[in-house]
Amino acid sequence: MTRYVALLRGINVGGVRIKMADLAALFTGIGLANVRTVLASGNVLFDADGTATDLKARIEHSLSDTFGYDAYVFVHPQSYLSAVAEAYPFDEDVDGRHSYAVFVADDSVLGELAGLGNTLDPTVEQIALGDGVVYWEVQKGATIGSDFSKKIGAARYKPVTTNRNMRTVRKLL
Repeated sequence: MTRYVALLRGINVGGVRIKMADLAALFTGIGLANVRTVLASGNVLFDADGTATDLKARIEHSLSDTFGYDAYVFVHPQSYLSAVAEAYPFDEDVDGRHSYAVFVADDSVLGELAGLGNTLDPTVEQIALGDGVVYWEVQKGATIGSDFSKKIGAARYKPVTTNRNMRTVRKLL
C-alpha cells in the first residue's frame, strides 16, 4: 500500500460545505485505509493500492454523487508532497510574505502559468516552476488581489489547479 494525499479543490471556502468527519467516512466507505483529514480545507491522508489516476476518478465520482457538486481532486503519493516541500525555492521565513504551492494537473497550463513570472511585480509576488507545481511567494495582504492570484482564479483553471500554503503542505508530511 502507498500513503496518498488527496487535495480537494474548493470545499469549505464557498458554497460547498463538507464536515471533515463526513469526508473521512466517505473515503473509508470507498475502501481507503488509515484515513485522516488535515485541517478543514479538504486535505485527506490515506493508504491505498492502485494508481493516483484511478484513485482520483473514484474519489471524485464518490464526492460528486454524495455531496452533489463537481468535485476536483488532486491525488499524489505523500512522497511527492515531500519533494514539493523540499524544492520550495523561496525563503519561507521572510516576514510579511506568504508561501504557496499551486498544484497543476495539466502540463500546458503549468507552462502557461510559469510563463507569467516575467509579468509580475517582484516586490509583491514571484513565482517559480517546479515538478507539477508553480511555487508562489506573495506579500501578505495582497494574496487575493495580486496579478497571479487573479490569473489562477480564472474559471478555466478550476478543474486543473489547486493551491496550498506551504505550512499546510508540510502538515501533510
